[in-house]
Amino acid sequence: MHASTKRGLVKLGLGAASLFLLVPVWGQQQPAATQPDNTQMNQRDRQPGEPTADQQKENTSDRDLAKQIRQSFVHDKSLSTYAHNVKVIAQGGKVTLKGPVHSEEEKNALAAKAAEIAGASNVDNQLDVVTK
Repeated sequence: MHASTKRGLVKLGLGAASLFLLVPVWGQQQPAATQPDNTQMNQRDRQPGEPTADQQKENTSDRDLAKQIRQSFVHDKSLSTYAHNVKVIAQGGKVTLKGPVHSEEEKNALAAKAAEIAGASNVDNQLDVVTK
């Protein structure tokens, strides 16, 4: 057998062996991660009259209002990731806050930040406190 043929067979053998080592991993069942259950919140948002993010108008004033509020949330590094990711829905100058936060303090802090920008009478705080 020619030397280059032997090298090719050795390479093929090593490549096949490495694939063989991966096969058991593909077939193994990975433990399922616990998925968050926000079924109740999703059902609430399906009720007629409940503001949802897809209802926000694309007018400049509502977009800018939501953007300013969102930026104030994200720039506050004392807030949890949950708080940074709440829904901010602006409609006609009124703002609705929805989503989970980790504490009553976070809920109040977000509402206060939104009130500074939109005015206290224009903020509907529907944030939910969830435990970790």
